[in-house]
Amino acid sequence: MGGHREVSVPIPVRLRVNNTPRDHTIEPRVLLVHYLRDACGLTGTHVGCETGICGACTVLVDGKAVKSCTMFAVQADGSDITTIEGLASNGHLHPLQQGFWDCHGLQCGYCTPGMIMASVHLLASGAVSSREEIAEGLRGNLCRCTGYSHIIDAVQQAAAEIGAAAAAGHRAPQSEVVHG
Repeated sequence: MGGHREVSVPIPVRLRVNNTPRDHTIEPRVLLVHYLRDACGLTGTHVGCETGICGACTVLVDGKAVKSCTMFAVQADGSDITTIEGLASNGHLHPLQQGFWDCHGLQCGYCTPGMIMASVHLLASGAVSSREEIAEGLRGNLCRCTGYSHIIDAVQQAAAEIGAAAAAGHRAPQSEVVHG
């Protein structure tokens, strides 16, 4: 009865997703996870809890791990976004993707994209040297299948590979990820 109803007016957003410019007009209430899946067709980013607890939706926003179910797409306007689809380069898996495969760091696979993206951020921070530090760094990403041991093995394998490449003077694989 005479109540006020707000209308959501679509607005333009411009993001760089996996090194590709993306321009869309979207409603301000669209979460980044839904923008990536629906507008960009990038379904590797999973929708889990939609409360920021599970981490299945983790992506990189300007190089930082972000739970994309907690951010509106309009908040990311002008940002560089990297999803799981943006990690492989020239037909080769990123060392973390390869590590998860080699070390059996997945079972059902639902948490894997978010876990890998959080691990990319963790390794890029350079503060990883022990299993405990890896476990602490991945604390915001839940896995109900593996018990984390194989996930930590995968991160350690990738860290060793990235470190060896850097020591040999090769470009570190994670530098392929776009950072603002």
